[in-house]
Amino acid sequence: MNVGPRSLAFRVIAFSTGWAILALIVISTVISTLYRQASERGFDSLLSAHLFNLIGSVGVSPGGELTGAPNLGDLRFSEPDSGWYWSVEPASPGVQGELRSASMTGPIPSPPVAAVPFNSEFQRGYMADGLAGEDIAVIESEFVLDSQNRVARFRVMGNRTQLEDEISSFEQRLYTYLSIFGLGMIAINAMAILLGLRPLNRVRNALAMVREGAAQRLDGHFPVEIEPLANETNALIENNRRIVERSRTQVGNLAHSLKTPLAVLINEGRALGGAKGELIADQAAAMQQQVEHYLRRARVAAQRDSVVYRTPVQPLLQRLVRVVEKLGRMKIDLKAPDQEIVFAGEREDLEEIVGNLLENAMKWGAGRVAVSLSESPAEEGKPPMFSIAIEDDGPGIPEDKAREALKRGKRLDETKPGTGLGLAIVAELVNEYGGRLMLERSALGGLKAVVELRGVA
Repeated sequence: MNVGPRSLAFRVIAFSTGWAILALIVISTVISTLYRQASERGFDSLLSAHLFNLIGSVGVSPGGELTGAPNLGDLRFSEPDSGWYWSVEPASPGVQGELRSASMTGPIPSPPVAAVPFNSEFQRGYMADGLAGEDIAVIESEFVLDSQNRVARFRVMGNRTQLEDEISSFEQRLYTYLSIFGLGMIAINAMAILLGLRPLNRVRNALAMVREGAAQRLDGHFPVEIEPLANETNALIENNRRIVERSRTQVGNLAHSLKTPLAVLINEGRALGGAKGELIADQAAAMQQQVEHYLRRARVAAQRDSVVYRTPVQPLLQRLVRVVEKLGRMKIDLKAPDQEIVFAGEREDLEEIVGNLLENAMKWGAGRVAVSLSESPAEEGKPPMFSIAIEDDGPGIPEDKAREALKRGKRLDETKPGTGLGLAIVAELVNEYGGRLMLERSALGGLKAVVELRGVA
């Protein structure tokens, strides 16, 4: 299936892919945000719990010395410069000494109370630089130790850099897993869409077979969503066929009904003799030619755009060349490509076009006639074209008289037998099929008639 920017499959896949990417971005953002919030809450709760344990483990002696051996149950408070520290410092007169965790190998200053005030629970939190260059989060509280209102400052510090590293590691794993999941989901989605649209490809192939004349209708089993389209298309093809057949029948009936009266008029005019008889016969003959001309045009117009008339060109040319060679006793050179070329029209019309041109070449050629078939370069958005060139080594037609030769009944040489209708009939048929007829000077010395007609892709 061709998947381009204008295809339905491309649009559906692009839309679903865009929606999947957007959904994965939203999901990853929500999950990472929730994880960060949960981690920060857990971190803050851990610091608060350590702070309460620290306050409960420290007292003051009658002499005012801070006493106690706090054990917060975390080995990180025992590792030097780990980023996890606690300290107890005097905050009022009458209190002496200072207690620190084993991990706190140096002082960590705290900001003035004016810069970071305590809250209603006599606690405050701030960020500070750790002893090893890490960022640490500090939770601090001042607590009254005894009835003498002696106050100490308790601080518990946690490694915030470590927390951010854990969050970043989680986010990287999250993005990796979601990316893998997203790629798999997009691939499966694209496969499902392409498989779901395959019946449309079958419809297109069936239509191509009808257009090429290989089938008369859309055959096959289609999904319920597409089956009405196939049925309507078959009905349209059948209706078009009925219209063509009805037009042909009417054309045939009209030709048959006019044939006998016109023949009678011609014969009576000739039998009458004289100027009036000749006038009647000539006018009746002209009427007969006009009837044939417009009946032919009606027939071609009725089936020109039909989706069922297709004619292979090479076999037709080979057959006509064999027939004309036997009748004219002249050798005809035929050149045709190996690839099959199909005419988008009816066999009888192509036979009449080529037959008239061959007859003209055999009549005027001195001893050599050449026929060549070639494909024209295809233009984007247009049907393929092919050319048939028929050349002879006769006298040719002067360039200034080529247009005159295409007029109905016009004969450039009255000494040769004929009606002067051959080239005119060819020109009219070619024009009806949307092609071109060109009269040129041949390399053989005579006339080169080139017919360009529409083919089938």
